[in-house]
Amino acid sequence: MLRAAEARDGAIAIPRRRELLAQLASSVVRHREALAEALRQDTGGRSRLETLLADVLVTVEAARHARRHVRRWARPRRVSVPYAFQPARAWEEPVPKGIVGIIAPWNYPIQLALVPIVDAVAAGNRVALKPSEAVPRTATLLAALVEEALGPDIARTVLGGSEVAAEFARQRWDHLMFTGGTETGRKVAMAAAANLVPVTLELGGKCPVLVLPGADLARAAREILAGKAINAGQTCVAPDTVLLVGHSRAAFEAACRAARLTLPESPVATEAAVARLEALAAGARLTPLGPDGPGRLRALSLAEAPPGSALDREEIFGPVLAVEEAGTLEEAIAWIGRHPRPLAIYLFGATRHEERHIRLKTRSGAIVAGRTVEYAAFPDLGFGGSGASGLGRTHGLRGFETFSELRAHVRHGRWSLSRLCDLPRKRFSTSVIERLVARQ
Repeated sequence: MLRAAEARDGAIAIPRRRELLAQLASSVVRHREALAEALRQDTGGRSRLETLLADVLVTVEAARHARRHVRRWARPRRVSVPYAFQPARAWEEPVPKGIVGIIAPWNYPIQLALVPIVDAVAAGNRVALKPSEAVPRTATLLAALVEEALGPDIARTVLGGSEVAAEFARQRWDHLMFTGGTETGRKVAMAAAANLVPVTLELGGKCPVLVLPGADLARAAREILAGKAINAGQTCVAPDTVLLVGHSRAAFEAACRAARLTLPESPVATEAAVARLEALAAGARLTPLGPDGPGRLRALSLAEAPPGSALDREEIFGPVLAVEEAGTLEEAIAWIGRHPRPLAIYLFGATRHEERHIRLKTRSGAIVAGRTVEYAAFPDLGFGGSGASGLGRTHGLRGFETFSELRAHVRHGRWSLSRLCDLPRKRFSTSVIERLVARQ
């Protein structure tokens, strides 16, 4: 159906894109309470306020930001023409890729389904969405919302389990966007490669937090725990491991207790996720900062992760924060180098010199100083990972570029110096070519 609509109607005009983005924002606002309730039921207690902030507000701001700026993003861009070809004119025009497939995860199922749709529609594409089967009520509601806001000629939703998702990844999309775990991301990339489908992968990783000698330990602990508590740590950019430079583990634990932030608002989403966390923490020493709540509501815990343990190797993705002492900044940088590239490196107490040194010696999707997590909600800041934490960028202009292709346009003049070099060449062609080369 989407291919037929594309063949019949062509690319989506910019006024229509702006109209669709406005409709999507309005639909999300209108259905915000139903979305929050569906996600609460799907996860056994997801906080309404966290859904409104992290899913609804982020999505609406992204849609409204794209609507304001899409005309500027879509302008053709003049390109210089070499001397020998003048007076030709050349420019590049962003054009939509076509039909974009989007596979969304369960942890932020609204935001991570709809923000890629915002990027894709702003670029003029039609979209097929595969929501996570782990949140069935939310997925069903998303399907209805997308149809209401965009219509069946612009967007379609495919519901189903993991087998459907695997088949979805094997389709001949013009671009495929996947958000989820690194191992599943590898499988998605391999499936897409069979059809030469370009991919954008938003994956995970162990986001380190460097607490340096210049840090106010009480403030750093409070900011780190605030980021870790969001969605019970089930966030790809959540702080994973704190690397203490010039501070002791005991002092950091005392600062965490003084912060009095012990219990997330939202639970661990499923019993399977609880079992995974327990297996991951086996052999590590856990220090809960308070008592657990009802159901799957788990208190934030600090952990000592022995080198090489599962907790040291794998992304935690839950309300457990690993803490390690690093004797020097170089030891902390070496820890980062031993692990796959993270989505973000968080810094507390870094001088400008230290920040520059970290920037030069590490690789990551982002470096963030003074807070954690919330940079991912900036609608005009490109978001993505590096290496095992992701491929490509979304959000704002970067998302528009991800789902666009630059089509080259050239308009030649009636004469140019290069024509003197056409076959059959005249006797003076050699002199012309040699002079052109000499100009380089």
